[in-house]
Amino acid sequence: MASSTPESTATQPVDSSPAPDPQNRENFGLAKVVFGVAAAVILISVGFALLLPNQFNDFIGTINDKLVGAVGWYYVLAVTGFVIAALVIAFSRLGSVRLGGDDERPEYGMFSWFAMLFAAGMGIGLVFWGAAEPLTFFTKDGGAPRFADLADPARATEAMNQVFLHWGFHAWGTYVVVGLALAYAAHRRGRPLTIRWALEPLLGRHVNSWIGQLVDILAIVGTVFGVSMSLGFGVNQITAGLDHLGLLDGTPTMKIILVVVITGLATLSAASGVDKGIKILSNMNLALAGVFLLLVLALGPTLFLLRDFVDNIGGYLSSLLSNSFQTLPFYGEDGAGWLNGWTINYWGWWMSWSPFVGVFIARISRGRTVREFIIGVLLVPTLVTILWFTIMGGTAIYKTMFDGVDFTQADGTINADTALFDMLNTLPVGGLLAGIAIVLLSIFFITSADSGAFVMDMIAHGGNPNPPRITRIFWAISSGLIAGALIAAGAATGTDDTGMSALQALALIAALPWSFVMIGMVLSSFKALRMEVDHMEHLELRLRKREMVSAVSDTVTTQVIDEITTDEGALDHEALRASSMQTKERKRREAPRNAKSPQTPKGQRAPKGR
Repeated sequence: MASSTPESTATQPVDSSPAPDPQNRENFGLAKVVFGVAAAVILISVGFALLLPNQFNDFIGTINDKLVGAVGWYYVLAVTGFVIAALVIAFSRLGSVRLGGDDERPEYGMFSWFAMLFAAGMGIGLVFWGAAEPLTFFTKDGGAPRFADLADPARATEAMNQVFLHWGFHAWGTYVVVGLALAYAAHRRGRPLTIRWALEPLLGRHVNSWIGQLVDILAIVGTVFGVSMSLGFGVNQITAGLDHLGLLDGTPTMKIILVVVITGLATLSAASGVDKGIKILSNMNLALAGVFLLLVLALGPTLFLLRDFVDNIGGYLSSLLSNSFQTLPFYGEDGAGWLNGWTINYWGWWMSWSPFVGVFIARISRGRTVREFIIGVLLVPTLVTILWFTIMGGTAIYKTMFDGVDFTQADGTINADTALFDMLNTLPVGGLLAGIAIVLLSIFFITSADSGAFVMDMIAHGGNPNPPRITRIFWAISSGLIAGALIAAGAATGTDDTGMSALQALALIAALPWSFVMIGMVLSSFKALRMEVDHMEHLELRLRKREMVSAVSDTVTTQVIDEITTDEGALDHEALRASSMQTKERKRREAPRNAKSPQTPKGQRAPKGR
């Protein structure tokens, strides 16, 4: 913790008000208003979807279309702004602040830290979209209008750059701004690890008012919809993979059964806590993902993929600035429709996930500096993401361009559920690779559900880092039930994607009010870190002054002593010399007189001379 010695308001970043002990569960209780309102919103939405699926889908779709059409430009500007803010903080003096005590070291090792944040951040999405999104953008009808008419090589490059835009710095930048504000509040200031406390520099005492409660409610609702949407994608692809292997039919009933089974495993993991189930599964899954990636690299066009990886890094960085502000205004309805269906949808998805991922990575990042936190969360996952899409998507595009493999359906589109398995089927031991992919999806499903349940329960209990097990189980089951209910709603309407479309729309709608909270977090982080740095500079200045005064004092004292010693020696020498000269002079004057005038006895007159 930073020093709590009273200073001026401008230089003291840490106030003296007591904060709850994060290890004492008695200091935290269930936030009944937050829990009740969030649960009510979720239950009403799910009930509406189950009872009136068509009306629900039309209602949510209409709101989503109007909303996205009006504020899509704002989403582009906001998410790009989050990335810029994160980089400014990281490469300024603000990045030197430690998220914990000044001498504190990271709670988790680098590998475990990275494994947990990566598995929580976008595990299912990478597996699901690894081959599907690059293939979709490479097709003439699926990519952005601006590169639809390009030749195949140029269109492939643009397709990969667009994928990296969606999954790179912008995705992780949304997580950084939430995670940083929370980690500073919790680990540096000793505040509870819940969303409202990240806004304390702006809200002050109002952090415990209805405003703070509303912020926590928005966080829970957005997290539920975002996690449930990912779980829906995951179960769709798992059933597609099992159907591809001929093990199970991909019927809605089978999807619901899989949701129940995997949610049960996620519930067991959530009940065991971060240091056991979540950490073990995350480490195991990252290792398995690495093996899977290396196998595809070795069995695919290896040399081409290595060259493509290097080229993709340069292409992503060179196109990053222009693509970051891309709104396609001159492409009319086609441009707006494509942008809203892909880029804006991703920005809303990442923002709806940011409370969950932000709280989780803040929870596991104690002891790291702000700079280490930002660079680690931004750079490392982005590089791995580029590598993943290069190998999965690059292999699929290579098979299309050079081997003549056609991955499109009859209508010319790409089936996102089966694209990965279709690509794996073109490689040796494709069945084995498909099996590994299904295991990966299942474990990513579990880690996303259990991490989400853990975070939602922390928020619902006022930031308790170790919330009660029974409510952790409740949230884990709830996320699975929402995904299952919306899959069932889609089956009831005769279109499997109805429930998922509605869930995507809900996540995008929930992201709008949440984006304003995120902007507040950015401002709070700048304010708090600036005060922290000012305080550090103030203390450093006082220390330098004290050292300078001490050094000058020692030097002057030594010089004065030397001069006094020298002066005293000189004075003694001159005094002796003067005394000696005075003695000699007195003797000289007295000597003649004494010789010529003999002394006359007292009382007698001296005789007169002749």
